[in-house]
Amino acid sequence: MKKRFTMPVAVHLFLIKDRSILLLRRFNTGYEDGNFSVVAGHIDGDENYIDAMIREAKEEAGITIYKNQIEPIQVMHRKNVDREGIDYFFVAKQWSGEIKNMEPNKCDLLEWFDLDNLPYNMVAYIKEAIRKYQEGSKFTDFGW
Repeated sequence: MKKRFTMPVAVHLFLIKDRSILLLRRFNTGYEDGNFSVVAGHIDGDENYIDAMIREAKEEAGITIYKNQIEPIQVMHRKNVDREGIDYFFVAKQWSGEIKNMEPNKCDLLEWFDLDNLPYNMVAYIKEAIRKYQEGSKFTDFGW
């Protein structure tokens, strides 16, 4: 019998303050190191996508976000050379606690950037997701 195709599912958080977005620079991960991304991670087994995003916000940025403070904004079907996956994107404009780098072994900088002046060294699909967010797109694909 043919094995059923499966793909990883990840969650990504756009923390927005005024017209700025919080970006983190990847470091020592083996994937896109030196490029900016957002708070993100994979869904663990036996958790829904909103709970996964709440968990990742705490693990990576040290903040507490409640379900009524995050809004699902986009779903992306993404493909690169050797894998494809589904990404859920959220926006939060409120949270509790002070943002701090909780994973200095994976991130060497957290910084706010104007949404209209993003750094050149960004993870490509994240930059595309931010652009689509600004356009109001809810579903997109990348890498096809």
